[in-house]
Amino acid sequence: MKVRDFMITKVYTVKPSNTVKELVNILNSNQIGGVPVVDDQDHLIGMVSDGDVLRYLSPKPIGFAGLVYVLEGGEFTQVLREKLDTQVKDIMTKRRVLSVSPDEEFERTIQLLSQHRYKKLPVVNGVGRVIGVLSRGDLINNISNKIVLS
Repeated sequence: MKVRDFMITKVYTVKPSNTVKELVNILNSNQIGGVPVVDDQDHLIGMVSDGDVLRYLSPKPIGFAGLVYVLEGGEFTQVLREKLDTQVKDIMTKRRVLSVSPDEEFERTIQLLSQHRYKKLPVVNGVGRVIGVLSRGDLINNISNKIVLS
C-alpha cells in the first residue's frame, strides 16, 4: 500500500504571512490540528499546529512582573489579542519538516509518524508542492476500514 491510498487530498494550507488569528480560524472551522505552511507556488516551507499556537499564546511569566498580566484578566485578553496578529512565520516549525511522497510505502509512513511523534505529515509531489496530508487519525481510520474490517 502507498501513501496515495490513505492521504487526504483536500488540504488546508497557510502562508507565512497569515496571522495566528487566521490560522486559528482555519483550524477551528475545519476541525483540524495543523496545516502545512506553503509559499506562493504551494511549495512546503513548514508546518504549524494547534500545539504551536498554544505554546505561543501561553503566558510566559518572568518573575513577579510577568505574572501581572495573568492575574489581571483584562490585560491578559489584550495581550492575547495582540499575539493573534502575529504572522505564522514566527511560530511555525521550519527545521526538520518531514514530508512523504504519494508513492511512499505505508510501512515507512507509520515508522515516521511513530518515531518522530508527529501527528501529521504533508505529502509532496516531485517538485515539492503539497498535494495531500496524512495524519495518524487517517492511518488508524484506513487501517480499520481497509484491513481490519475486510
